[in-house]
Amino acid sequence: MTPSATPRVLLIGASRGLGFALTETMLQRGYHVVATGRQHSTASLESLAQRYPDTLSVESVDITLPEQVSALKQRLGDRQFDMLFVNAGVKNKDGETIADVSTDEFIRVMVTNALSPLRVIETFKDNVSADGTLAVMSSGQGSITNNTNGNYEVYRGSKAALNMLMRSFAARHQDDGRPLLLMAPGWVRTDMGGPEARLSIEESIPNLLNTMETWRGRTGLHYLDYLGREVPW
Repeated sequence: MTPSATPRVLLIGASRGLGFALTETMLQRGYHVVATGRQHSTASLESLAQRYPDTLSVESVDITLPEQVSALKQRLGDRQFDMLFVNAGVKNKDGETIADVSTDEFIRVMVTNALSPLRVIETFKDNVSADGTLAVMSSGQGSITNNTNGNYEVYRGSKAALNMLMRSFAARHQDDGRPLLLMAPGWVRTDMGGPEARLSIEESIPNLLNTMETWRGRTGLHYLDYLGREVPW
């Protein structure tokens, strides 16, 4: 980010896993962070705020509920940030296919992973400075090109939908000079990623933040992995 100013970040979905690790890494680098979690899930963030009382603020929001997103917007008002990063996401059962998944479960995954992040981007885009960054946590599994085994197909579909919606957002805002980043963190050992995942949080998240810092100021939409490599659509 800018060396002359303290980077300010609004990080949505930071109560656990990758989001919490990203919050902690940003704080270690001197960022000022407003981090969010769903109601009754922010205990770890509140504890972290005791270590960083001057640079971490904790807010509660469930981005699948538009009224809560609107309420957060009202609380933050016109406050400006250098980055908006939307991390919130869920998955269904690993072995569940389109043939198995219930309609309600399919809707839950799609609303959480695709619709809601874009609603957040739309709601808070004006809170991001003209030279700031709009970013969401995607996944390499959102790549249609790379889908050669068909596993995790509901989750894959939700991330592919997220990527497409970000592409539409970019098309509607072609004159916006801010970078739009779709970040693929790799398969990481978290509660969501599972114990068999290839990467540790320490291998993924610092590099993912390095990549976002490197891409600051570049225009257009970019689908990147945690090492800064372009992911095929």
